[in-house]
Amino acid sequence: MSSLASPRLTTLLSADQRARLMVCSRPVDLPEGTRLFEEGYPALRFWILRTGTVTLDVSVPGTRSAVIDTVNAGELLGWSWLFAPYRWHSGAEAMTRVRAYEFEAMAVRRMMNAEPDLGSALGQLVGQTLARRLVSAQVRLLDLYAPHGSGL
Repeated sequence: MSSLASPRLTTLLSADQRARLMVCSRPVDLPEGTRLFEEGYPALRFWILRTGTVTLDVSVPGTRSAVIDTVNAGELLGWSWLFAPYRWHSGAEAMTRVRAYEFEAMAVRRMMNAEPDLGSALGQLVGQTLARRLVSAQVRLLDLYAPHGSGL
């Protein structure tokens, strides 16, 4: 897997910033097998997982979707909500029961614009998450599709 550590909300945001952000959240409890989002659909929310595991997948023409990463407790689930056109770039499914904080994306974007310090900190969280997920997806896709024994 990736050598990049999973970014944590608690290390990138101050206690005051976390408290302000939590105003835009609500706790959710999702059963195993719940589809949280689908590739290409509007990205209207995101989550910080408290417990459980979610897999990220991408469509592969002619076959079933390929799992490209796993999101665990303490991690951010979803980044497409931050970048226009605000559409999911992958799908996500709860592999176990998931308890999370769900955030309304538009409210958080407004808060980020109004509070530059919070916007910068959340931008760092999303950026670090994207970097880790990109590396993880590359490794996973090479595992799935590189010719066996090719050294890739």
